[in-house]
Amino acid sequence: MAAQSPKNQLRVGRVLKAHGLKGALKLELYTDDPGGRFVPGASFTLQVPEHSRWHRKTVTVREFRWMNASPVIFFEGVDDRNEAETLVKAILWVDQDDSSPDEPDAWYDHQLIGLDAVRGDEVLGRIARVDHLPSQDLLIVAVGDNEVMVPFVSAIVPEVDLEGGRVVMTPPPGLFEELPGDAE
Repeated sequence: MAAQSPKNQLRVGRVLKAHGLKGALKLELYTDDPGGRFVPGASFTLQVPEHSRWHRKTVTVREFRWMNASPVIFFEGVDDRNEAETLVKAILWVDQDDSSPDEPDAWYDHQLIGLDAVRGDEVLGRIARVDHLPSQDLLIVAVGDNEVMVPFVSAIVPEVDLEGGRVVMTPPPGLFEELPGDAE
């Protein structure tokens, strides 16, 4: 099961650090098609803090390549290391033109956020966000003032019902409630 993000946008990468002196940036990839996503001329919306001068701006790819097995990107207008440093930690988003991913059992984050998390007829909480970790995705379920991290695997999340507005869960004991003896 996979998830992908904010309203009709897809998160495709995050800037890790400046690389070299000519404006290159090392990326952490969140796409399985970097060669298709990061072509010269491709534009990305930046997610950066509000105080950043890059807030609400887009960047355009000048060049993308692999250096020592690491993805490295150059953006138009970012021509030196000092300028590249201002983009460190930025998350890159691309407009998503599909309403659904190509794979069965795959959803975009924006399709999941806000759905009810249910066990049988019981509403456990509401999907607040999706965290993408290297080993698996996690559904973060808001339960009152708390959040419960639910592994997004078919054994625990056997059904996503977009039309019904719910995600069916079969969580292990103790995930959403305290077990006897846990109160200590």
